[in-house]
Amino acid sequence: MKTFDEALSYLVSQAKKTQKTQILPIQEALGKVLASPVVSDVNVPPHDNSQMDGYAINLLDLTHEDTFHVSQRIPAGSEPASLELGTVARIFTGAPIPAEANAVIMQEETEQVGDKVKITAKATRPGQNIRHIGEDIEVGRVVFEKGHRLRAEDLGLIASIGIREVSVYQPLKIATFTTGDELLEPGDRPEKGKIYNANRYVLAGAVPQLGFELIDLGRVKDTLEDTIEAMKQAAKVGDVVMTTGGVSVGEEDHIKPAIESLGKLDMWKVKMKPGKPLAFGDIEGTPFIGLPGNPVSAFATFNLFARSYLLRMQGVKEICITPLWLEADFDWPKANFRREFARAKLKVDETQNKTVVELFPNQGSGVLTSAVWAEGFAVIPEDTTITKGDKVAFYAFNDMI
Repeated sequence: MKTFDEALSYLVSQAKKTQKTQILPIQEALGKVLASPVVSDVNVPPHDNSQMDGYAINLLDLTHEDTFHVSQRIPAGSEPASLELGTVARIFTGAPIPAEANAVIMQEETEQVGDKVKITAKATRPGQNIRHIGEDIEVGRVVFEKGHRLRAEDLGLIASIGIREVSVYQPLKIATFTTGDELLEPGDRPEKGKIYNANRYVLAGAVPQLGFELIDLGRVKDTLEDTIEAMKQAAKVGDVVMTTGGVSVGEEDHIKPAIESLGKLDMWKVKMKPGKPLAFGDIEGTPFIGLPGNPVSAFATFNLFARSYLLRMQGVKEICITPLWLEADFDWPKANFRREFARAKLKVDETQNKTVVELFPNQGSGVLTSAVWAEGFAVIPEDTTITKGDKVAFYAFNDMI
C-alpha cells in the first residue's frame, strides 16, 4: 500500500503537459494557463503622476514664500505645460506631473487666500505624493511566467500594460460516463435497492470549476461489452478519461477488465482515509483515472490527487496548496496507520479570540453532507492522535479551485 505522498508524487510525475495552445482575448482567459510569458512593453505608470488631488509645486519656492498664484489646472488625461516657477498648479489624482515640479501638496494641507493658495503643510520632501514612471512595472519586465493560471486580478494587470490577447493552453477535455444498475438519475422515481447518482454531479461541478471541459457520455449499460465501447469512445474524445467506482474485482465491476483489454491499469491502495482505492493507467494511450465509488471518497481523491495531475497536465507550474496551521477544537484519540482527511471548518473561539478547526461529527465516506458542511480538510497524520489545542494542517476547499 502506497503512502499518500508516494502515490501523489508518482501520479504527478506521470502527467504529460498538453501541447495544444490557443490565442484568447483577455476577457475570455480567466482560469486559463499561460503557454508563454507575458512581458510588458510599457512602463506603469507611463509617466510621473499625482497620487491625490492637490497642488504641484517646486519645493525650492517654499523657501521664499508660502502663498502662490495658480498658473494652470491639470486634470487626469491632459498634457501639462512646464510649471511656471513661483507658482503652483492645481492637479488631480492620476494627472501627469508638470516639468519643474517635484512634489504635490495634498489639498487638505492648503488654504484658499483670495485667488491664491497658501501652503500649510508642516513637512515636505521631494517626490512627495508622486507616483514615478515605471515604479510598478518597467519596460521588459516579465509580468507572468509561462504556466501561470490566470485570475481576475491578473487579467486587470495584463490590461494595464496594453495587452489584449494571450497565448494559453487549450483546456483539457475530461471524458466520463456512468455505469451501475443500482444508480438512479435525479428526477427518477425512487426504487428499492437503488440510489441516486451523486458522483456524476460532483464531477460535473468539479471539472469545469478547475477550467477543464467535461464530456459526459451519459449512462452505459452495465455489461463488459458496453463498458469497453464506452471506454473506446471516451479515449477518442477526451484528453483524460475519469470514472468513479467499478474498479474492484467483483463480477459486476467491468471497468477494470475493460481497461485491461484496451491498455494498462495500475491499481493502488493508498494509505489515506477516505479514498483508499485509486486507479491510474491508460486506454489506447489516453490517461485514465479511476476514483473510488463512495461520494466523499470520490470528492476527496479528486481534490487531493486528480486535481494535481490534471493541473500539471494543463501546464500549471505551481500546483501545491499551502495549509493553514491552526489549533484543533477536537480530540482524535485513536491513531490510524492511514493519513486521514477529516471534513472540517473554521470557527472563532470568542473566549480566546482565535480561529480554531472543528470537525463534522460523522466522518463516514458515504456522508456527503460532511463535504457540503465543511470548508476544507483537517489532516490527521499517520499513527497520530490529536488533543484539543494541538496544531493541525487545514487545507481550504477554496484553495483547491
